[in-house]
Amino acid sequence: MLKPGAKAPAFKLPASGGETIGLKDLKGKPVVLYFYPKDDTSGCTTEACEFRDHWKAVRKAGAVVLGVSPDPVTAHDKFRAKYKLPFPLLADVDHAVAEAYGVWGEKSMYGRKYFGILRTTFLIGADGKIVKVFEKVKPKGHAAEVLAALAGL
Repeated sequence: MLKPGAKAPAFKLPASGGETIGLKDLKGKPVVLYFYPKDDTSGCTTEACEFRDHWKAVRKAGAVVLGVSPDPVTAHDKFRAKYKLPFPLLADVDHAVAEAYGVWGEKSMYGRKYFGILRTTFLIGADGKIVKVFEKVKPKGHAAEVLAALAGL
């Protein structure tokens, strides 16, 4: 897992809406990069909708929000449309970006072990360095935590 002060690993991923988004394209702006397991599941929907509901405040802070999961762009497009999400969702289908950020790991559900996204958010400063890492994110209330951290930039 990356720590504050580290340079955020570069990436370029396909996004909802047919775009391709790279970290270098956002240089000069704070970036909220949140990794989540799966589109349209309860926790992931809660988290995405909270970012949507705090969208004006995030934009006022000059930040960009990007959600990242291993789902394909087609799933992201449906998820974004269903919940009217105003920010892009990036398709990390081979989980290479999740691995670069240290958030691809072993999980356990109902006694079964498998690999997947460890729900984590990175606040990346305008200089491309990681400012804050939110590990083991609880979806409810998370967007407000991120906004508080953005206010401190």
